[in-house]
Amino acid sequence: MPNISGSFSAHVTAQSAFSADDQPNHQLQLAEIRATQKSPDPEWNNSRVTYCSVSDLVSGNGTQRGYYSNEHPNGDRDYGSFESRVTTAAGQTTIDGTFTIAGGTGKYQNIRGSGTYKGRQVSPTLIEITWTGAYEMAASRVA
Repeated sequence: MPNISGSFSAHVTAQSAFSADDQPNHQLQLAEIRATQKSPDPEWNNSRVTYCSVSDLVSGNGTQRGYYSNEHPNGDRDYGSFESRVTTAAGQTTIDGTFTIAGGTGKYQNIRGSGTYKGRQVSPTLIEITWTGAYEMAASRVA
């Protein structure tokens, strides 16, 4: 399985927050994030990532889950899901999670893989993420 790694600085392109009245400082957030990947692997370098997430936070701490899609420079895509732990301490929000590559289109049609990522919220609309993982391309079945 080839190893991959990379990073991106993502802009929040859409966000909504809802207060839940079941406990103090409980908030549900929906967000869409877009960025261009930087990676030493030319397959991932300059791919455009979009991810949509749901965060369930109490006083800035909780979980985040969602789905992502990477559009590679050749137009093919890989996509999958992610989940993370969100922690806010001393005014800094960090994210620590895992992702699963579930499939794709074109050359990535039979891709599978997984990895981990870490991130931090730089501002209310900017997030920095670094990630590492591994993938494999299953052979296509011919009928």
